Amino acid sequence: MRYFNYLTPDSAQSIFYRMPEPFNNGSDKELIAHAVGAALYMPATKETIAEDLVSSKHEGLVSVVIDLEDAIGDNQVHMAEQILLRQLAKLEHSMQEGHLAWDKLPLLFVRVRSALQLSSLLERLGDSRYLLTGFVFPKFTPDMASEYFDVLTAYNANRPQGASVLYGMPILETPEIIYLESRSETLHRLSEQLALYKPYVLNVRIGATDFSSLFGLRRSPDNTIYDIGVIRDCIADIVNVFGRTSSGYVISGPVWEYFKSDRLFKPQLRQTPFEESMGYRGKLLRMSYVNRYEDGLLREVAMDKENGIAGKTIIHPSHIKPVQAMYVVTHEEYLDALHIRENDRGHLGVMGSAYANKMNEIKPHLSWANRILMRARIYGVLHENQNYTCLLAEERQSATV
Repeated sequence: MRYFNYLTPDSAQSIFYRMPEPFNNGSDKELIAHAVGAALYMPATKETIAEDLVSSKHEGLVSVVIDLEDAIGDNQVHMAEQILLRQLAKLEHSMQEGHLAWDKLPLLFVRVRSALQLSSLLERLGDSRYLLTGFVFPKFTPDMASEYFDVLTAYNANRPQGASVLYGMPILETPEIIYLESRSETLHRLSEQLALYKPYVLNVRIGATDFSSLFGLRRSPDNTIYDIGVIRDCIADIVNVFGRTSSGYVISGPVWEYFKSDRLFKPQLRQTPFEESMGYRGKLLRMSYVNRYEDGLLREVAMDKENGIAGKTIIHPSHIKPVQAMYVVTHEEYLDALHIRENDRGHLGVMGSAYANKMNEIKPHLSWANRILMRARIYGVLHENQNYTCLLAEERQSATV
């Protein structure tokens, strides 16, 4: 798998100063953790999962979460499990028959309801397990850590030779985390518990929808999740505990729920990046995003990035490319990060940037530089004077062909 592999070679060369690197579920854990990116949720009751993946129905799709929890009814669990098993077996067969190449297979995860269900699925999946990258654990609490991760640890310790490691991604979304009086203790207990299983913790994910429901809140499409004070404060505390460079966790952002809506306020998607890249065509491109109400999504992803969050849960295919485009590294960011790392030899403390517009301090900015260089490997680096809008333009062009 490789980001933006739908681009023609000429288009890719015109956009990227450094091309994204390929990866799969057997790649280095840190690389996979950052590569999860825009994870598209699909209900496990969907009868065309295998067909959609084999046909590349959703262009640019890199990671998928097949959901056995909130996306299905409580009375559908048994049926959903049967469909999931059939779809993964069908997908495995298609790959054996050469209908889908291994390097085209997205990172696949299954969101389970309980550790008991996880254990049962691992037994029943058979060889289909090898298609998976891991599992998602909803409504995660400190008491659940050993329940889920002991199952994963046992599987990984005895997995067949050549089989990839299976990882877990806990979702933080319970009352104990959002309620002020219990938040600090719960987050630190979670940190202590997850540290025991760190080799198998791929992402720490934020479930802001469940958080919001505890207060009867739902952000409007005019606002980002960071405009809801109680959710913003909780996200800040989650980042404070799990986003420290010493922690080494990758945090993934909450879902953006809208793919069409009526507008109340003035759109906040700036015109300049579009106009500078494409002139009048850029204005039309911007308006297409405004009309689809994805300007709010782009703004929220920008806020995610500023807060140290890498990746996002998505529930609609139209969100795949906008989220991915926002994580591509700019030429300026890349040069800054390279210069900082290359000069981390003790001979310099501070230096001017290559773009001559800021000071780069070696020690304070080194952790930032390392994150940028990891993103560069996964999402690539844009040419000078390019921005994310060039990839959005490619999306619109491919959609009209």
